[in-house]
Amino acid sequence: MATITLGGNPIETIGELPATGTKAPEFNLVKGDLSKASLADFKGSKLVLNIFPSIDTGTCATSVRKFNEQAANLENTKVLCIARDTPFAMNRFCGAEGLENVVTLSDFNTGAFGKDYGLTITTGPLEGFHSRAIVVIDEEGTVVYTEQVPEIRDEPNYKAALKSL
Repeated sequence: MATITLGGNPIETIGELPATGTKAPEFNLVKGDLSKASLADFKGSKLVLNIFPSIDTGTCATSVRKFNEQAANLENTKVLCIARDTPFAMNRFCGAEGLENVVTLSDFNTGAFGKDYGLTITTGPLEGFHSRAIVVIDEEGTVVYTEQVPEIRDEPNYKAALKSL
């Protein structure tokens, strides 16, 4: 269990992020067109998992915009933006913002991704949502970088995540 804060108040997650050097847990998420996406679908690409509570909050939206901007310059890398939001909400946001360099994936139906990656919030007003975290995975499916953002209102360390690629 990780302890993070929301406005300085402690909240907890279900576990810990996957350890660097380990194989990333498989996942099955929902794409914007309601089809399924799994980790295996991205085999051979480097992945930046930008995980957050909801696209409809300021910091979450900022992280998607910033990673969208950076993704255009990344070779053999895909940025996956993952939340418990519906695919419709994520499509609406990216469409309105003109964001085309990120892949939005939803864990709305089961929450299994949040449990498997140890980041489902278990206490406080955001209980059931994902914490703000970054997981970078190499072409072989190995976790090479993680960041559990300590204060959920803060942005992740974009430079450190991208440097790990």
